[in-house]
Amino acid sequence: MPSWQGKSSGNKLGYSIFVTILQKFGLRPAYLLLRLVSFYYFLFARKSSRHILYYFRNRLGLSKRRSLRLLYKNYYSFGQSLIDKVAITSGMANQFSFHFDGEEHLHEMVKLGRGGLLLSAHIGNWEAAGFLLDRLNTNINIVMFDGEHRKIKQYLEKVTGTKKANVIVIKNDLSHIYAISEALSKNELICMHADRFIEGNKTISADFLGKPARFPVGPFMLAAQFKVPVCYAFAMKEGLFHYHFQSTSLLWYDYGDKAAAAQKMVNDFAGCMERTARQYPEQWYNYYDFWA
Repeated sequence: MPSWQGKSSGNKLGYSIFVTILQKFGLRPAYLLLRLVSFYYFLFARKSSRHILYYFRNRLGLSKRRSLRLLYKNYYSFGQSLIDKVAITSGMANQFSFHFDGEEHLHEMVKLGRGGLLLSAHIGNWEAAGFLLDRLNTNINIVMFDGEHRKIKQYLEKVTGTKKANVIVIKNDLSHIYAISEALSKNELICMHADRFIEGNKTISADFLGKPARFPVGPFMLAAQFKVPVCYAFAMKEGLFHYHFQSTSLLWYDYGDKAAAAQKMVNDFAGCMERTARQYPEQWYNYYDFWA
């Protein structure tokens, strides 16, 4: 069964080393050190490597040689996304260039005055889209599991000097549902990753890369429950210092049958996610058995 526990690996010391290099010497030296760290993970992170190699070899049908090259690039790209997150949110965004496809759909969502959901996945670097979200002239709420190590979160907030958005933490008492309802009533946007779940949570299945996979039902039922529009969006890295933000058009579903609407949404989301993963195979950061 999927082994994701709602938190990412890493420690405060590792983050602080990269942040220090980034602040004193810039992005290129931080990327240079990252090559060594990525090679270490390439050699010794056997458990996570097994799952990502299955994705390359069995789901994308790539050769063994290309899969091994992409494995190293995957670790390197993941590390870059963490470094870029700190750089962009701490005043170094001018070192990057951005191209936005579909920004007009998000502005349309805001103008409707009903709020809306932006659904993404652990593909690319969602934090890089913060530059765009700041231009939408509405509050942004990020819904997430509270599984990240608190000391790391506090350290990064201290370094960047801002949270950039209101965070709604998913809790067992369902209090996050009330927070989401209140945000939507104020025409605010809800941003969520819709590709991972903690074991025991309700799921819904869809075909992904030729095999059924389970997705969390929550994000899709939220849209059906509150009858709000949805966009599927991803921020992908292209080149050393360039990001390409992509969003679908504004999507409405027949919310009369919530279960059918949720199934249609997850099918559409899985399709968008698959096209993105095929185009940027090294930028899907999945290190557990997604198809279990």
